[in-house]
Amino acid sequence: MKDLLYIWKSRWFAFVHDMAWVGLAVYLAFSFRFDFGEIPAHHVQAAWSFFYVALPILLISYWFFGLYRGIWRFASLPDLQRILQAVVVGSLTAYFILFIWLRLEGIPRSTLVLYPIILMGGLAGSRLFYRWLKDRKLKLSLIDAKRVLIVGAGEAGELLVRDILKREAYLPIGFLDDARAKKGMDIQGVRVLGDLSELSHIVVDLEIDEVFVALPAADKKILQTLVKQCSDLHVMCKTVPNLKEMAHHTVEASDLRSIRLEDLLGRDEINLDNQRVCEFIRGKTVMITGSGGSIGSELCRQMMTFKPANLIMLDHAEFNLYQIDNELKGLKNYKATKAVLGDIRDQERMEWVFNAFKPDIVFNAAAYKHVPLVEDNPSEGIKTNVLGTSMIADMAAKTGCDYFVQVSTDKAVNPANVMGATKRMAEIYCQNLNHRCETAFITTRFGNVLGSAGSVVPLFKQQIEAGGPVTVTHKDITRYFMTIPEAVSLILQAATMGDGGEIFVLDMGEPVKIIDMAKQMIRLAGLTPYDDIEIKFTGLRPGEKLFEELFHEAETLQGTIHPKIMLSGTRQVEWDEVQQRLVLMRQACRERDVPALIDLLQQLVPEFTPDKRLLH
Repeated sequence: MKDLLYIWKSRWFAFVHDMAWVGLAVYLAFSFRFDFGEIPAHHVQAAWSFFYVALPILLISYWFFGLYRGIWRFASLPDLQRILQAVVVGSLTAYFILFIWLRLEGIPRSTLVLYPIILMGGLAGSRLFYRWLKDRKLKLSLIDAKRVLIVGAGEAGELLVRDILKREAYLPIGFLDDARAKKGMDIQGVRVLGDLSELSHIVVDLEIDEVFVALPAADKKILQTLVKQCSDLHVMCKTVPNLKEMAHHTVEASDLRSIRLEDLLGRDEINLDNQRVCEFIRGKTVMITGSGGSIGSELCRQMMTFKPANLIMLDHAEFNLYQIDNELKGLKNYKATKAVLGDIRDQERMEWVFNAFKPDIVFNAAAYKHVPLVEDNPSEGIKTNVLGTSMIADMAAKTGCDYFVQVSTDKAVNPANVMGATKRMAEIYCQNLNHRCETAFITTRFGNVLGSAGSVVPLFKQQIEAGGPVTVTHKDITRYFMTIPEAVSLILQAATMGDGGEIFVLDMGEPVKIIDMAKQMIRLAGLTPYDDIEIKFTGLRPGEKLFEELFHEAETLQGTIHPKIMLSGTRQVEWDEVQQRLVLMRQACRERDVPALIDLLQQLVPEFTPDKRLLH
């Protein structure tokens, strides 16, 4: 209420001020004409007539051209343009009426030129003078403000500094930009001081407190360099949103955020055929298992944008399922969702779910995926990842499901751990079941996702917050990474491309050294590796490989219509033999006979090289 009252008072003051200038401009125009001497009586009468006509016309012109949309404190070129338009149109209209009424009798021609010039000068000058006073006051008050350096003197940088100048919390000291032509230029009164290579000495010399990166399309290598330099200088580094986040095309200080690991490790934006995905999903009943997990919950989020007839969210973890269900409640088509508690290992529950909802498409994201935990609890991993997956795959085929999309992992390639072997077995089962039913079974395989429950990122974050040390298993260990939304988008895209039996391998870009990731995360926390946070090497864990692979040597890899999705070959198995092995697996799981389980897993996945301790 107070803000509205303040705005009303401000605009009323501006209105009275501008009306007063109409009369003052008329008086000064006539005074100039007679050299500030006495104005003859018949000219005085003409001046009053001029004033009576000009006042209501200028009032209308002021409002029509929006003189009171702007704020004097931020008077700028658009405000001056509106003043020019209002005065010119208002003056010409007044002259026309005066000509019709008085034939301009008693009005010297020179006043017709002087009047609009004086009026424009009065309206614009008052506003600019007010802004100058406020800016001067602001500069005096910015002694304690944070001194900021802006990297990027393009459009985003100009919009950012424009907004910063309105705030008392920051004092923009200068720009850095690699464009040589911009060096020495002023942008909103803030100078371009040099290029990015000069950041370190400029930060020190000018006592910079924070660095703002105004490069929405910044290359990750540039960001990595900036983060390292700012970390070494103990200066906070923030960035504007990237191009995808900045859909509204404005940049404000409130949009600034800390640089994230995704910014440093992310890849070029991937273009998706959303129309194709929409045609695949719209109007269908879709079930997502493991919908409370990292991949499953993001599948639910993205799925809702394509308007399925029904979305069945299945998970055995009550709290995780509650979280994603609660998150989707704000969506218009939330009524299409159904949160179902259930375990894919529970045959009775799964039969009820499939018969009750009869899904057209199933995305199976339910799995035990923590390598060390599954390594220590192999029977539980096999019960979920192999037996649970095969059971719901059979039910999908039995109930006439159109598509079954199996979410797999790069750890299924030449697996060195139980988790990878179980996921490989699930791939094999789905590929071969595809030839025995009408349901199309499609598998998508990719590496680690940043920020997922099984990722190393949350662990590193906890260790950094605790003051270290950050533990890395080996100095040369590498992994493939992509963001969760990116992985899910590619899963949806791959699902639309399959006819059944395929394994689609998502292009993960270049592998990332875990030691480099640890250093980046320490720097993002504003700390220096080894000085502030120690990094310790703990040795490879059981079942852990130095590097992951995305496809087997025996698999023939082909391109697809999407440059980021590749197609892997299939592996045929003796179906009756698989069924017999699965029966034996169920029995060994009930008896917790780990050596027997590992032996059966090796028979089904010959490339699996288990840890020796599991064989005894």
